[in-house]
Amino acid sequence: MLVIRNVVRQSLVGLAVLIGLTLLLGVAYPAAVWGVSRLTTHSAEGSQVTDANGCVVGSKLLGVDIAVPAGTPDPYLHSRVVGSADDPFAPGDPSASAASQQGPNSELLAKNIDARRAAIAAREGITPGQVPVDAVTGSGSGLDPDISEAYAALQVPRIARVRNLTPQRVQAVIDAHTSDRQLGFLGQSRVNVLEVNIALGATAPKCG
Repeated sequence: MLVIRNVVRQSLVGLAVLIGLTLLLGVAYPAAVWGVSRLTTHSAEGSQVTDANGCVVGSKLLGVDIAVPAGTPDPYLHSRVVGSADDPFAPGDPSASAASQQGPNSELLAKNIDARRAAIAAREGITPGQVPVDAVTGSGSGLDPDISEAYAALQVPRIARVRNLTPQRVQAVIDAHTSDRQLGFLGQSRVNVLEVNIALGATAPKCG
């Protein structure tokens, strides 16, 4: 009988522990995480960005480089390149995330950087030496949503000309979507490309 009592007691203790941990880790903890995530639904839903019509255009956290047909006026602020094996100037797209795996001694990387520098210089009407470093080098994921203030300023004259705006007006929009260094000392000031384009009138191609 003593053995049976011990088995029953230990079984009841084990069952109590199982029920307690199930409630704690299977119910209370997930509910707490969900509750914290709902404190700001903006981030919980992927930091979605909407256009003037309320249509989702993209995410504040993902770089999307809006491309225009060849030979047509380009009114958009452009992000850092993604690039590919056959196109070193491939625009940013969440479906094209990929690192190049090319190191500082890579001849292919050097060739792609030269091609990007020449293309950007031609697009902006400047010399290749005026193109900032972040314009010709991609981020690790290829989905960096931000660019440097220098690269944004470089594009102001073209955007102003195509959109028939003053450079001051375009720069004011860029300034409104520029973030300072994280915690005041980490990294550099950065411009969110998608938010600028939306503020300048970009809309979702299809909605509803």
